[in-house]
Amino acid sequence: MKATYMFGAGDVRVLDVPDPRIVDPTDAVVRVVRGCICGSDLHPFHTMEPTEQGSLKGHEAIGVIEEVGPEVRTVAPGDFVIMPFATQDNTCVHCRDGVHTSCVNGGFLAGGQSEALRLPQADGSAVTVPGVDPAAADDALLASLLTLSDVYLTGWHAAAMARVAPGATVTVIGDGAVGLCAVLSAREMGAERIILMGRHQVRTDLGREWGATDVVSARGEDGIAEVLDLTDGAGSPVVLEAVGLEPAYRQAHGIVRPGGVISRVGVPQYATDPVSSRSQFSRNVTLTGGVAPVRAYVDAAIPKVLDGAIDPGRVFDMTVGVADVPAGYAAMDERRALKVMVDPSL
Repeated sequence: MKATYMFGAGDVRVLDVPDPRIVDPTDAVVRVVRGCICGSDLHPFHTMEPTEQGSLKGHEAIGVIEEVGPEVRTVAPGDFVIMPFATQDNTCVHCRDGVHTSCVNGGFLAGGQSEALRLPQADGSAVTVPGVDPAAADDALLASLLTLSDVYLTGWHAAAMARVAPGATVTVIGDGAVGLCAVLSAREMGAERIILMGRHQVRTDLGREWGATDVVSARGEDGIAEVLDLTDGAGSPVVLEAVGLEPAYRQAHGIVRPGGVISRVGVPQYATDPVSSRSQFSRNVTLTGGVAPVRAYVDAAIPKVLDGAIDPGRVFDMTVGVADVPAGYAAMDERRALKVMVDPSL
């Protein structure tokens, strides 16, 4: 089968490799129906040190179970499932507390940009989609279900950790797929005003459709000044940071209101906190966010997709087959695509 590996910065290759197999009794083998390239994949695409063995890529996927290990009880061959980007047993103390990304038996999915993958901890990591035949489902539905493996629910996590409430004013930093999903999530939670900080009009136009009331294209001090002006000098009570780069984090601290909250879900690309702790401490700012425990949210999100209440699959604006995944990386890196879906049938 074909599988995608990264061997270093800018070095993405599609290889012919043996089909995945059951290794542990809690595994499943899954045929990938749709996978995708994540914005966080671009970080190693820029910085990964060369390696001879390569790193299997793709942590977002939906697919059909083909085989299960002898200890798997809750899914069976033929089931159509969503696979959250973190694997988990869904029974340990941290899973029971809703922090599935800290599962004592967990890890992270790999192989979502391939034709098939091995899914560890299948009982906790495969979420069955009821009543959907992926062979008959339309592309829009599959795209939205795919977002429930990571990107939409990462945006949801940003808003949930910030405790966005009806009537809230929220600022979202970043017009990538996660930022746009954070806009959609904040709207669902009842935010009255949503300021989207982004500079790509096609993306911010989608953000407006999903609930953004204001768009600020300026960055740095100019962007901070504009948000402060929009909030009558007080700052934003809630800031959702969906980028992970130092300038975005500094921007978050520049616009948050005293007593407000910064929820960051962009994977931090800085080794130490670039903002003085006094800027947080002296203004009573709460810092929250983190790695989204998708498994904690996915069951509630599936019905919203199936009944058409939300359509987060619109973040996908390019589709490639597995053989063309390297071109998909290039398109996202060059901002020619917002988020690339991988269809192994192509």
